[in-house]
Amino acid sequence: MMPLAERMRPKHLDDFVGQEKLIGKDGPLRRIIETGKIPSMILWGPPGVGKTTLAQIIAEQSNRPFFSLSAINSGVKDIRETIEKAKKQRFFDRPSPILFIDEIHRFSKSQQDSLLGAVEKGVLTLIGATTENPSFEVNSALLSRSQVYVLTPLSKDELISMVDKALKADVHLKTMSIDIREYDRLLLFSGGDGRKLYNALELAVGALYQKEGEIVIDNNILQNVLQKNQSSYDKTGEQHYDTISAFIKSIRGSDPNAAILYLSRMLDSGESIEFIGRRLIISAAEDVGLANPNALLMAKTAFEAAGIVGMPEARIILSEATIYLACSEKSNSAYLAIDNGLSFIKNQPDISVPLHLRNAPTALLKELGYGDDYKYAHDYKQNFVKQHYMPKEIEGKIFYKPGENNSEDKLAKRLRAMWKDIYEY
Repeated sequence: MMPLAERMRPKHLDDFVGQEKLIGKDGPLRRIIETGKIPSMILWGPPGVGKTTLAQIIAEQSNRPFFSLSAINSGVKDIRETIEKAKKQRFFDRPSPILFIDEIHRFSKSQQDSLLGAVEKGVLTLIGATTENPSFEVNSALLSRSQVYVLTPLSKDELISMVDKALKADVHLKTMSIDIREYDRLLLFSGGDGRKLYNALELAVGALYQKEGEIVIDNNILQNVLQKNQSSYDKTGEQHYDTISAFIKSIRGSDPNAAILYLSRMLDSGESIEFIGRRLIISAAEDVGLANPNALLMAKTAFEAAGIVGMPEARIILSEATIYLACSEKSNSAYLAIDNGLSFIKNQPDISVPLHLRNAPTALLKELGYGDDYKYAHDYKQNFVKQHYMPKEIEGKIFYKPGENNSEDKLAKRLRAMWKDIYEY
């Protein structure tokens, strides 16, 4: 028998639970579906809120052929074959078929690019589903040709209504006498995910089923059946990114207690210590930076030590590094400096290196003036001599501005002493 989640999958828009703002009576997506003029779109939301179901309903109600691919196990070849099938489905004024791609954020740039031509020519209408922010994970060219709709986690009332409906309508459950006296543990297990909710319900009923008698479900029974309270944290989904975002922002905001809270949540949920360690290294460079250069060494050492020791002791190492970074002075001057430089180079890519700074490995290059008049800094007092390092056309351009902290105050003082005409501001 099919799983309960599949048996209860809605076939019509009126049966769909949740997303009232989008597909309710006056919802913008509902109005579009009712016109039958379906644009390419990206459905962005956490797992189990109905992205796949909604795509199938859209295809059904607009009377369009429906093709489905999963980005996990599909490649460019599969995309091209599907596009060819879609071309064969187009006759006269018949609307284009719908291609649904689950987890489209997992497609590489080349895979996403292979869709562009078919979408632009109207060979197919793309509906992509993603748990990640499409602004970062979907190619800008593809994104510009698609409407983005944000789907939200199912509410407590919506989840309860799904359970009640399954007890009354499911071909298997409606034949039983089931009394759900408490929903709390069931809802906690689901984490707002409708699929997890149905899986938990089916698991509980299966464990308690007897040929005769009432099935009573309460929190204690569910705790025993489900074994462990499941967090809504999903290492591949939205909660994963929300939690790491809160972790980094807490370090940046110098709140060690909040940072430890989010670190604890990640560790308790089985997050990779390598992933956490890499984020600590990035935070040390981006947020602590030159205010405390030792922070980068601390983060790197913690990353390596945690990998050597492994869990559970790695938690102590990651905790130490987290607290150290959170309590350190902060500066993003290095982060801003490189972004300023990259932004400048994109707009002026042809900036030339001054002749005296160029390498002169051959006699011809020396004759052309390469390396002429270069002054070797270590030949001068305090290992400094003033000379031009910037191209003349942008002499005086500043990319690095020292931050306001004890460490960079010393750097600023030194820079002003050496480069008075540039750093006197």
